Amino acid sequence: MPRSPWTLAALLVGAAVVVQALLVPLFAAPAAHLAPRDLPVAVAGPPPAVAELTARLAAARPGGFAVTTLPDAAAADRALRDREVYAAFLVGPDGVALHTAPAASPTVAALLTEAAGQLSAGRPVPVTAVVPTDPDDPRGAGFAAGFLPLALTGMLAGALLTLLVAGRRARLAGLIGYAVLAGAAGVAVLHGWLGLLDGDPWRESAAIGLFSLAAAGTVAGLGALLGRAGLGLGALLVFLIGNPLSAVAAAPELLPQPWGAVGQFLPVGAGGTLLRSAAFFDGAGAGRPLAVLAGYALVGLALVLLGRRAGGGADPAPVAARPAAAQVTV
Repeated sequence: MPRSPWTLAALLVGAAVVVQALLVPLFAAPAAHLAPRDLPVAVAGPPPAVAELTARLAAARPGGFAVTTLPDAAAADRALRDREVYAAFLVGPDGVALHTAPAASPTVAALLTEAAGQLSAGRPVPVTAVVPTDPDDPRGAGFAAGFLPLALTGMLAGALLTLLVAGRRARLAGLIGYAVLAGAAGVAVLHGWLGLLDGDPWRESAAIGLFSLAAAGTVAGLGALLGRAGLGLGALLVFLIGNPLSAVAAAPELLPQPWGAVGQFLPVGAGGTLLRSAAFFDGAGAGRPLAVLAGYALVGLALVLLGRRAGGGADPAPVAARPAAAQVTV
């Protein structure tokens, strides 16, 4: 017996409200509870002064900082350029100075600048941006906002190729072609037009292309394996869960744990980290996100090659010649 329009409307409204009730805290809660949690920082200078400042950092924010002690400013700057730490406190005869890497996270750089002022008892703290953001995007807001469409279009490309393209080889070609074009278009806009990226365009294009392949391949692969339910699961991984846990606008160590760490093993979190490394750090710190995205891309492509669900499944078979009609003898 078909449902009445009133019943269907009530069910749809109820489902939408439940989805809203789940999505609002998923997106809002991580952003509302940003705080340092084992945030990697360095302290450099004479050993007695380093020990004192390290103890003060631990007392000011228990569990907030993972401190690496270094001998001097040169070693601290190398650690910043290698993405080993977010900032370095330098202790000298004139007090504390702060070296930061805003390109890794403008949010962390601002937070630690404030913390350095508190530790210096109100005295001015010299701040040096060793790895700055692009001059056209000093707060990094454009980078974070510009990365969101890459995730959305990757998810959309994977879904459309699954639903509308019949044939596994055609889908594979579509995914690879999309990744190449998405990388080129992303760099043309983010680097060339908007000026939000500051690295080697070829490296940036490769990072965007690999992320696009991972996102689209995940959605298409799960769709090939599980049908429409797989498309929903892919959207969940790539966007609905992956985006709020990605820390693209902050840093993984600022999110409640283990969610900050989990986000780096999802496509959006790994993609944001990889693009930052490519755009601002000459590839430093790219190993783990590169491996994560390559894994998603390879598994997704394998599922597309092997799967049979949605959009027509296997490659169309050649049409056999029709047998000649039997002659009728009178």
